[in-house]
Amino acid sequence: MGAHVSVAGGYVNGLVAGEAMGAEVIQIFGSSPRQWHVRMPTEKEAGDFLVRRKDSLVKEVYLHAPYLINLASPKKELCEKSVTQLAGHLQIANMIKAKGLIFHVGSATGTDEKKALAQAVNGMKEVLERAPGKSYLIMENSASHKKVGSTIDELAKMLKGVGSGRLRVCFDTAHSFTAGLMGGYTSESIKKFVDEIDKKIGLENLVAIHVNDSKGEMGSNIDRHENIGEGYIGKASFKNLFKEKRLWGADWMLEVPGFDGRGPDEKNLDILKNLLG
Repeated sequence: MGAHVSVAGGYVNGLVAGEAMGAEVIQIFGSSPRQWHVRMPTEKEAGDFLVRRKDSLVKEVYLHAPYLINLASPKKELCEKSVTQLAGHLQIANMIKAKGLIFHVGSATGTDEKKALAQAVNGMKEVLERAPGKSYLIMENSASHKKVGSTIDELAKMLKGVGSGRLRVCFDTAHSFTAGLMGGYTSESIKKFVDEIDKKIGLENLVAIHVNDSKGEMGSNIDRHENIGEGYIGKASFKNLFKEKRLWGADWMLEVPGFDGRGPDEKNLDILKNLLG
């Protein structure tokens, strides 16, 4: 278990921040999430990170792509910029030996679902071709049905369409909740949800879980995260989720606002660990 952490001042600081809160896995931004330009790390920056990581308590590292990306857009220029940016961030993931790069596929405003999925598939193929290596490209489920990848079926179609051993999936607990995929996180709904993932996606392709409570109600399509136990999902639901051992093979990461408002913190991580028992 772990969390998204800041790498302000250098990638190594992400490891330091993760260790300070007791994280075994961290997620970081490889470059600014607010700019199209991708700043690649120098050989020294990447080397220093890899050396420091050898003795770190943090065992896995993920990157999260900027939210500017939209592989499903009907606008050709935006799609091309998205492919270029995504490929750049995947190259960073390879350089620092991150397990993968998590990203949101985007929205298909103005076009039909079939065309949007096909376009996203072609975009992902190009990204993987431009950034060869071992790091995975990881699709994250969306919180709203207005965006691509909000259902297991859509993710399964794209996974099959790309047909690459380097494409994987990340599920966000808040997104699953507000998109209506998870019926209140009861034992029954969780089993049904995981059964569907196993059948259509394959549990071996689920590598990461974003563990977030939700400020939006179930089925609201609202993408706003809350600290564990302070949102509509609640602690009891996360406790139920932990009981589903088929999910234990994935890395669990917090993306919550933090009790001090500065992002994922030790208190949220400790709550999760206590719920695991």
